[in-house]
Amino acid sequence: MRLFYENYPFFCVFISLLCGILTTLIHDGKKARALTLAMLAVCAVLNGVVCFSTAARGVSFTYSMGAFPAPWGNELRSGPVEALLATVFCLVMGFSLLGGEADLKEDILPEKQNLYYIMMDLLAASLFALCFTNDMFTGYVFIEINTIAACSIVMAKDSGQTIVATIRYLMMSLVGSGVFLFGVSMLYTITGHLLMPSLFPAVTRLFRTGAYQYPLAVLAGMMCVGLAVKSALFPFHTWLPTAHGSATTASSAVLSGVVLKGYIILLIKVMCRVFTPEEIGSLGVGSVLLVLGACAMIYGSIWAVREPHAKRMIAYSSVAQVGYIYLGLGLCTTAGMAAAIFQIIAHAFTKPLLFVSTGGLIDASGHQKKLYYLRGAGRRCPMAGVGFTVGGLSMVGLPLLAGFVTKLVLGRAALAEGIPSWQMILSLTAIAISSLLNAWYYLPAILQIWKGGEAPAGPGGEAYVHGPYEACLSFRIAVVCMSVVVVLLGCFAQPLMELITRGVALL
Repeated sequence: MRLFYENYPFFCVFISLLCGILTTLIHDGKKARALTLAMLAVCAVLNGVVCFSTAARGVSFTYSMGAFPAPWGNELRSGPVEALLATVFCLVMGFSLLGGEADLKEDILPEKQNLYYIMMDLLAASLFALCFTNDMFTGYVFIEINTIAACSIVMAKDSGQTIVATIRYLMMSLVGSGVFLFGVSMLYTITGHLLMPSLFPAVTRLFRTGAYQYPLAVLAGMMCVGLAVKSALFPFHTWLPTAHGSATTASSAVLSGVVLKGYIILLIKVMCRVFTPEEIGSLGVGSVLLVLGACAMIYGSIWAVREPHAKRMIAYSSVAQVGYIYLGLGLCTTAGMAAAIFQIIAHAFTKPLLFVSTGGLIDASGHQKKLYYLRGAGRRCPMAGVGFTVGGLSMVGLPLLAGFVTKLVLGRAALAEGIPSWQMILSLTAIAISSLLNAWYYLPAILQIWKGGEAPAGPGGEAYVHGPYEACLSFRIAVVCMSVVVVLLGCFAQPLMELITRGVALL
């Protein structure tokens, strides 16, 4: 008999879609916001129950949708890792909306705010589906829903810069979606299946017989490249800095914290449920992902050093942090996969913390966005200053913070037995160089916001508000909660890593 909690993944997808429909009937932005936050809270609880229950029993489960069994019907599948990531996504989206509340009211017209929350509901639904789907084509469908919703929350600010950024984002995303769909189509042509449980034995049989080796390498590469384009892996990252840097604060936080991760989660499922990590490595795809990840770690950090615009600096940092995830995936080992998933969680909290805190610092500095004009902003808005400091030091890799654990577990994964020497050397070198570059741009930024003395005048000679800046309650709640999580991830990482490792084995 099916345990009742096994219905929760479907409930989460259904509830978020239902809220999107109901929000179309609500023309009050405050009520729409309350409904979205309530939906995220309910889904966080449901996913948390699934994570705890499956981890305690050491199992995963499949939920068949409709009256048609496999391979014709559709399925959801969940275990500890999928439910954990879905819970993280709910929390991060909620904190981002709370932290960016002031900017949302200022950047989006009141009569359009309910439309913004419709897109957030659809975004949540697509992320849940990407976490739980057991069908390749369903994954593609929700990739497209995710893309449309993500482009909408970038464009919600309705400025010339965001429109240009949205068009660039949409064009790159469509390229990624098309390449991924070509790969799925080739896979279906060869195997005749779209459900992952049916694909896995078919692909394994092809590997054992040696049939279709080149087509398998091509289609695996196409699916990985398609998802890499959508998740802004170097050199497909060119759309990210403008989109994340010009959007309203809540959108920047959600885009960097969770949207990029949804595509990576689908990639992890492809690597583990359709192929195996060893097969991905034998096809050479893993090595390509590792090299691109290492390049992203260095390239993104170099551009962040050169970027004077505060939010774009953090966006370039996201390019580097996505590289950490792909570095772990490219190792094609259980330890590398677990390290990549931990990085997904750590970055999901740390980067929205930085974006939300930067939004507060900008508001406390007369809406000036360049780091030069943020001098002393941490003194004017201490809560934003503390949040930016915690997030920045985590990115640098200070012990007892989440970023340090990420670098540590990735380094251990690279040093594991069986890793080729060139991969080990490249991984450790990239981690070391990226960490130094992270310190190069985050530490001066932290010192800048805490500097004393009179803040510089704006580029047009306009005066600043030099007195204290009173942040709203929702902003303070979001910054405190995300800062606490970043510290907890750094101090109590071992139980979480054990949970992730057990979950990876159940993928």
